[in-house]
Formats: sequence, structure tokens, C-alpha cells
Amino acid sequence: MARRADAHPDNVPGPFFVDRTCIDCGTCYQFAPATFADGGDHAKVHAQPDDPAAGLRASMALVACPVGSIGTDDKADLATASRAFPHALSDDVFFCGYTSDKSFGAWSYLIRRPAGNVLMDSPRAAEPLMKNLEALGGVASLVLSHQDDVADHAAYRARFGCERIMHRADGMTGLERLVEGDEPIPLAEDLLLIPTPGHTAGSLCLLYRDYLFTGDHLWWNPDKGRLSASRTYNWHSWPLQLQSLEKLLAYDFTWVLPGHGGIHRTGSPAAMRTDLEQAIAVLKRS
Repeated sequence: MARRADAHPDNVPGPFFVDRTCIDCGTCYQFAPATFADGGDHAKVHAQPDDPAAGLRASMALVACPVGSIGTDDKADLATASRAFPHALSDDVFFCGYTSDKSFGAWSYLIRRPAGNVLMDSPRAAEPLMKNLEALGGVASLVLSHQDDVADHAAYRARFGCERIMHRADGMTGLERLVEGDEPIPLAEDLLLIPTPGHTAGSLCLLYRDYLFTGDHLWWNPDKGRLSASRTYNWHSWPLQLQSLEKLLAYDFTWVLPGHGGIHRTGSPAAMRTDLEQAIAVLKRS
């Protein structure tokens, strides 16, 4: 629980604050940028909510924080915020909130499908979220993009009996399905696993319709105004990650939904392909 006495001095005055336990995962300022901002090595409150919608959004960011670093003197929205996840990004894709410190605050997503709901990476095993997932039809499959973002996967297996799917190259054992190789793997007519080794040996993306779930392979960098990837936080092979980025040019999608970094949406697959080509060109020079 955040402590006012430990709040960072660069928070603007008002009910919301971020304290010194912040790990700068980015969740709050990606989800509620009207209230929170990047303070360098931590998040900060740059503007207090000025209407009820902004207040609820800030409270949802508080709930989503993986380490409880956000506090507020106004508790009015907290009960509602705790029940507000998963949060709809579209008719059938949701942000789960409740990020986990075990995954350094990585985002996870729910895909709601008549043929069975899919979790992309694991959120924190929070009871309000699990109840809401049950109300939405449960979880049939849990796709794990790579070894960093598995969080409470075992708790979701125990609760929902979901099949956990991951690439064998990342070395996890005890899962229901381990895939192999570098070729795309159809899970269903509307679900395609795309192995994208580089960030880790077994990193993979999931393509659902025009949504590409990328784990830590690719994300939007709002400061640079382009798609990006990290050579610094690369745990296997940067040249291989660049090759895997190029492989994505063969697919049509208009959304990039990462574990870390910003969400990106374009008006067409062609526009996304252009953005990706530009990003690859920059990253090859880095």
C-alpha cells in the first residue's frame, strides 16, 4: 500500500500520488496519461483528475499497479475500479489490469471468443478479476509470450483448467502444450502463433484477426513516435530479434498490443507495415 510520507516530491498536489516503491513499469501513465506521467526512473502524478471519468481512470491505474505504489486520499472510486477489469479495448479484446510484479508490470489481455476465451500472458491472480473472467465465459487457453511474463499462470490453470501454451525454447516445464520450431502454428482459424525468437529464445507473438499480441518483442514508443524494441533489454540475440521483426511484415494487422510499452493502432495493415518497416530501419542502425 502506498504511503503519503514516501511520495515522490514531483507529484502535483492533490489526492493521488506515487510513492518511492514505484518500479517504473509504465502501467499507470500508459493507461491513465491524463493523470500520470513518466518521471524518469519512476511514475508521477502530473495532473490531478478534474472530472469523474478521469478520477475513475486514475483509480483503475491504482488497481492495476503491480506493486501498490499509487495512493489516493479519495477512496470513492476504488471499489468500482477494483471491479472494472478486464477493460474493453474493443468488442472482444480486453486489458486485464491487475499487473504483477512477477512480470515487472507486463500487461495481459483477454480475447473473448465463442470457441473459447484466450488469455495472452498472465495477470495477477486477483479475485475480482477472476470473478469477472468467469462471468465472461472463463479461460480456455493461456498463451505465454515468453518466460518473463508468466506471473500467476499456475493460479489461472487451477481456477479455469486452461491449456497453457508456450514455446519449448524458453525452458519452462509442466505446461500443457509446448510448441517448437520457427514456423507459424495455427491454434484455430482465428488464432496464429508466430515464433519470434530474439528477446528470449522462445519469444512468440499471437495474431488474432487484426490484433498482434507481442509480449516484449515489439511496442509503441510514444516519446520517439514510432514502433520500437529494446537492444538493452534483450536476453537472447538482438540480430535474431531483428530478423523476427522482419518476419512480421508478412502478416496483416492494425493493432500492436504489447506486454511492455504503448499500444499502437493504425487505420490499415498497409499503414502498420509502413510503421514497422520504418522502425526496423531505425533499429538496424542502433
